[in-house]
Amino acid sequence: MSTDPKAPSDEELVAAAQRDRDGAGGRAAAQELLGRYRTRTYQWCLRIVRDHDLALDLAQDALISAWRALPEFNSQSRFSSWVFAIARNRCRSALRPRILSRDQAVEPDALEEDDADPLDRLALVQEESAVLDAVREVLEPIEQQALWLRAIECVPVDEITRLLGIGGASGARGVLQSARRKLRAHLGNRWGGR
Repeated sequence: MSTDPKAPSDEELVAAAQRDRDGAGGRAAAQELLGRYRTRTYQWCLRIVRDHDLALDLAQDALISAWRALPEFNSQSRFSSWVFAIARNRCRSALRPRILSRDQAVEPDALEEDDADPLDRLALVQEESAVLDAVREVLEPIEQQALWLRAIECVPVDEITRLLGIGGASGARGVLQSARRKLRAHLGNRWGGR
């Protein structure tokens, strides 16, 4: 909440953002409103997850989700409570342990031990690092989110389309294909067309 007595209230900013969602005034109202909660949302997430980078990601995700859902916000609760509920849900999901399942067809004793050469392991780590750097450098934020949801979270493509609000006939499938093309081109240039 703003300490400036002349500043519009959260409720006034919500109303302005909802009235003019796609206009400059609505975007400015939403930006001011969400800007008020950027630091507090991050600090709240940091207290929950105790990891700076993860807290930044979760806070950003919560604020983006709040912005996308702002037209449906009905003011039955305070805006701050609503934003922190979204952040809490993101933190809970991030901290939820993944359920591991055992493949009954694989016998653990029959698995070979990892005798990989340390230099081979180092090369693999460096390649993985290069891929992550490329993701940050060449992909748009929506492509990064879609790729994360698909590759790391294993979310189905149609669910990614819905979660990220991607329009168009191909939805998230098109976004993912574009991301793959960009990464292939970037990494191919970096590694000499490998």
